[in-house]
Amino acid sequence: MRAPKHGLIDRRLFLKAAGAGFLASLAPEAAMAALSADAVFATAFVDRDQRYGVAVLSERGEILHRLDLPDRGHDVTFDPVTRRSVAFARRPGTFAVVFDHAGRTEPVTIASAAGRHFFGHGVFSPDGRLLYATENDFDAAAGMIGIYDATDGFRRIGEFSTHGMDPHELLLMPDGRTLAIANGGIETHPDFGRAKLNIATMEPSLVFIDRETGDLVEKHRLPSALHKLSIRHIVIDNAGSIWFGCQYEGPALDQPLLVGTARPGDEMRLIDMPPDVLAGFRNYIGSVAANGDSGTVAVSSPQGNQMAVIDAVTGKIVARRDMSEVCGLAPDGADYLATTGEGRVVCASSGGDRTLPEYVWDNHILRIG
Repeated sequence: MRAPKHGLIDRRLFLKAAGAGFLASLAPEAAMAALSADAVFATAFVDRDQRYGVAVLSERGEILHRLDLPDRGHDVTFDPVTRRSVAFARRPGTFAVVFDHAGRTEPVTIASAAGRHFFGHGVFSPDGRLLYATENDFDAAAGMIGIYDATDGFRRIGEFSTHGMDPHELLLMPDGRTLAIANGGIETHPDFGRAKLNIATMEPSLVFIDRETGDLVEKHRLPSALHKLSIRHIVIDNAGSIWFGCQYEGPALDQPLLVGTARPGDEMRLIDMPPDVLAGFRNYIGSVAANGDSGTVAVSSPQGNQMAVIDAVTGKIVARRDMSEVCGLAPDGADYLATTGEGRVVCASSGGDRTLPEYVWDNHILRIG
């Protein structure tokens, strides 16, 4: 039998945790897919009937389970301690849904606090007791981290500032205490939908914050000439460095560098790319993922229909792939699984490519494990 891939949930462990009820709840073809799956992934979607949800997929793109959402979702986070996941609403959504892939417990819906909405991302504490979510204090135009007690029905128990505006993705650093947070720098307010209200004065930043005290550890800013380069998505590589992907709000003919690295105690730097690769992103990075087995980082652009794989040590591009509406990325073996707005699930390591035309996959896909 093939050994489990590093970081992936082994199918036997998944099914043991799920129990017989999970398999019994599946259609026969989905049950067979669950038995043969090496990896399990989760992603938000909208189907062709305009129903929103989150799906659990095998690495071959087979749907193992799906759950309805009240509106459009964005990203999913997973707690390996309790084996629960949370799907967050896309900005300016006001819900997050906690769900169990095995279907053993009913989903729990978290409503955002008054005067707040979610930004689509969150992360659990190492012990699974707390959930941290990026939020907007929209009347004050201030970024906040909402804190939820996962042992008490996900009751909101506090918040702290992100020391910036428009916090998007956040991650827990390897020390288990420091949060890395990408402040996009764009002011929005639900009264104006998704309109961007401060492009001329936006101030993106990458901050490191002590999750136990809320204290600012470090704040990294781009050069003032790049103040329209919104830092959106982040990932941690093998060395503990943050890789960030940006979306440029300036003139379309500009071609600023879009991907960079940072870590506490070091200077933030942007990564050089060949002009044709950089131009292919069309000033928009939609997702960032890291692969510990291959020592690489992948970035995608649904605007440019392109993904690229970068050596995390040298910063050099090692692969570039054209793929229409590609955005979701997750490590799979020594390569990446990618999802697209056309319903494709593409696994480069196995050569698999499945299209489910009734689905539009959202921006992100999470490897559960």
